[in-house]
Amino acid sequence: MNIDFSADAAFSWYVVFLLVSGIALLAMAAIGGGQSGGERLLNLVFGVGFLGYAVYLGFIFDGGDYFIFFYAFILPVLMLFRFLKAVFGERQSA
Repeated sequence: MNIDFSADAAFSWYVVFLLVSGIALLAMAAIGGGQSGGERLLNLVFGVGFLGYAVYLGFIFDGGDYFIFFYAFILPVLMLFRFLKAVFGERQSA
C-alpha cells in the first residue's frame, strides 16, 4: 500500500481525497435527487475515474511520475453545489 503520511504526506492526502471525491460523486449519481440524466452520468463517469485512479495510486503504483488533477479538488465541489441545487431547488419552486 502506497499511503504513508510520514513518507509523502501530499501524495497520501491526494489519494485519500481522490477516494472521498470518487465515493461522493458515485453517491450523488446513485441518489439522483432531481438531476438530469446527463448530470448523473457525469457524476458516475468522474466518480469511477477518481475512484479508479485513487485505487491505482494507492495499491498498484510503484513509484515514478503521477498526475495531480486539479479537477479532483474543484469538480466535486461544483458537482455538490449542482446536486444540492437540484435537490432543494425543486422543493422551493413547487
